[in-house]
Amino acid sequence: MESGTISLGLMLLLGILMVAAAISDVRSRTISNELNVAMALLAIPFWIASDLAPWPDMPIQFAAAFAVFLVFAGLFAIGAMGGGDVKMIGAVTLWIPLPLFLPALTVMAVGGGILSAIMLIYMKLRPSDKAVEVPYGVAIAAAGLWALHQHYLNQFQAIG
Repeated sequence: MESGTISLGLMLLLGILMVAAAISDVRSRTISNELNVAMALLAIPFWIASDLAPWPDMPIQFAAAFAVFLVFAGLFAIGAMGGGDVKMIGAVTLWIPLPLFLPALTVMAVGGGILSAIMLIYMKLRPSDKAVEVPYGVAIAAAGLWALHQHYLNQFQAIG
């Protein structure tokens, strides 16, 4: 089997896992550790199938994703994000090429802002004593799908 076919298959699997995590987050406001671990561990065969150089590219990719994870872990520490969301961000950024980190985080922030606005409207229409919990896994999945599309599936890259 050709490495291009393997990397496409792994991207498809990642897409399915991200959508499953988003659905789980919407339904129960939790993202399972199993989904996050699967996304993180599948990045390694994806790097190999995508011909990412073992040195220095793989350690750089890991370090950059770990740095993003640490930033969001800080947000978790102050109560701004859930733990499953933070782990999902770390797992998804293992797959995103470095030049797309900031654009993907921007897509994630915009998506999270839209989700927050929707949740606020929902809470105004249906008041509750419970705290507002934003299913940020939806924004993370959208940003991850966007980034994978932009880098690996966008045949019009030369135009932009």
